[in-house]
Formats: sequence, C-alpha cells, structure tokens
Amino acid sequence: MIEPQSLPVSADLSYWEQRAQRFAAQGAGLAAVCSFGMPRFYNRAIDLCQRLALQRWLPMREGVRVLDVGCGVGRWSRLLAARGASVTGIDHSPTMIAEARRRASLQPLRGQCRFLVQDLAALEAGDKFDLVLSVTVLQHIVDPARQRASLQRMVEHLAADGMLILLEAAPQCALGQCDSATFRARPRSSYLQLFAECGLELRAMSGVDPAPFRTWLLPHLPRFSPAVRRVALAAVTALSLPIDVPFGRALVARSWHAVFVLGHARRHHAH
Repeated sequence: MIEPQSLPVSADLSYWEQRAQRFAAQGAGLAAVCSFGMPRFYNRAIDLCQRLALQRWLPMREGVRVLDVGCGVGRWSRLLAARGASVTGIDHSPTMIAEARRRASLQPLRGQCRFLVQDLAALEAGDKFDLVLSVTVLQHIVDPARQRASLQRMVEHLAADGMLILLEAAPQCALGQCDSATFRARPRSSYLQLFAECGLELRAMSGVDPAPFRTWLLPHLPRFSPAVRRVALAAVTALSLPIDVPFGRALVARSWHAVFVLGHARRHHAH
C-alpha cells in the first residue's frame, strides 16, 4: 500500500511521476496507488481491505466538503463525489492529477470533483473542509520534518468540527524490515504522539490488515524469480483475505495498517 507527498519539491516526485506515467491509466490504476509492481490480484486485495476499513467513516451528506490528500487517480474522490460530496483532490504528481480528471469526466457524479497539483507540505487549497481524507500518504514521507509539515497543513485545512481520517502503515512495533527509500512503517505510538503535538485528538481507531503473511514475505521478494514471486504473492493473498476481510477492523492491535479518526483537540476547562 504505497503513496507520498513533500516540503520543497524533492526526489520522490520523480519516482511518483514515473510510476504514474507507467501505471495510472492501466485498469483501475491500482498499481499506481497501491503496491508498486505487484500483480493485479494483489492490489485488488489491498484495495478491498482499504475500502472495508474506511466504509464506516465515509457515508456522505449532500454537499459535504472533502479534501482528498494524495488523491492519485481519484478513486476516493470519485467515490465520495458519487455520494454527493464536493471534493478537492490534491497530489503532487501532474500525471496522477491528469488521470484523476480524466476518470472523473467519464463518471456521472452527484457532487463535484476538482483536482489540484499541490505539494502537501505547502498545501493551499483555499478552503476549510468537513472531511480531510489521507490514505497511505504519511507513510511515504520519510523525512520527519516534511511529515510533520504535511500533517500540519492538513490540520490547517480542517474545519472546526471537521474529521481527519488517515489510513497508514502503523504497526504496534515497527521492525523496519519493509522500509525503503520511499516508505516508512512507523510505530503506532509515534503517530499518536505526532497527532497530539499537531493539536489533534484521536476519536476512533480501527484495523485494516492483521494477517501477518505479507509482511513476512515482502522483505524476501527481491531474491525470488518472477515466477516464484507471483506464486508466493498468490499464496499470501489467499491466506490473508480470510483473516483481513472479516476481522480486519476489529483486530486493530495486530493490524499492519491502521485507520485513525481525528478531530481538533477539545479544550477542557476546569470547573
């Protein structure tokens, strides 16, 4: 599950641009916004688990203002606009944004979508939003200062009574075996500390993917031939879905990714 943003424009933009140019127009575009270079069945399983994890939090009233951060090809933007929301999708990849606009133009939407090329750490979307949604974005911002600035820009764009929903790789104990130049699985406690420091309050948290088989396999994949890699990925997908699909939300303590539901911290006054 992979996707980033940044402070001044940095090297990760070229990585995401190349990835978007290669995969954004293919099928549902999942290879551009889920797991890079993985088979379609693997990315469809990731997409399913994300949708199940988020469905509780995404019923929309007509006209709700939504900011879709790191929108990629617009899969969440189009889903919410189809439910009547007014959605602004931002991504720092121009190719992602062009593909998001193209896909939205092909779909009848009750609400509206607009898409902007923006660097998240310097975001200026010109509005406050009832819902700010960010799916696998912060996990790709490897520089801590850039990550903090990005979260702060999301907070600045959140309406006073708005809701910020993040889905991130946030295991209870981060071992680093899956980390790369464009990805960090930070421990859940570090996210909770960052949220508090940025003036956010945790309202709810749920799981996504508690089955451990993918994270066991991924560090070893580069050693396999393409044929063996595909068989191994099929095996872990088949083993994971019977756990992740029915139990993912409840088994938050064992989940690799987590959904964080946040709002502005309430001020408590002494009586």
